Amino acid sequence: MELLLTRRYHHKGTNGQLAVNGKLFCFTIELPWLQNQRHISCIPEGSYQLAKRHSEDRGYHLILRAVPDRSLILIHPANNALQELQGCISPVSSLTAPGCGNSSRAVFEPLVKLVYAALDKKEEVRLRIISEE
Repeated sequence: MELLLTRRYHHKGTNGQLAVNGKLFCFTIELPWLQNQRHISCIPEGSYQLAKRHSEDRGYHLILRAVPDRSLILIHPANNALQELQGCISPVSSLTAPGCGNSSRAVFEPLVKLVYAALDKKEEVRLRIISEE
């Protein structure tokens, strides 16, 4: 399974559209592009393997594997990239401003269920990130 994240870059944040099987699933928010600097930039465009992850503070969520020069890049709920993210990606129901959105948890949980179901079937799940042209 491949998820396609199409990004639009802004000075104060990055907004995206996440498609599954060619259909819009949700929107995304991330930090602005600042040359892949840890904790203050979104990650580079590319294709990344997704895997399950669980922690006490975040519960069940997703992690991106083999991100160049980065570690612990997650997909988890957040509504304001500058206040709540350190390089991670958050699904949101709607976009309200660059790097900001609404109702993250409402779309996060169905996304995790979808990806976990594919992984449970031993499917490889990849997130491909591209720029909107």
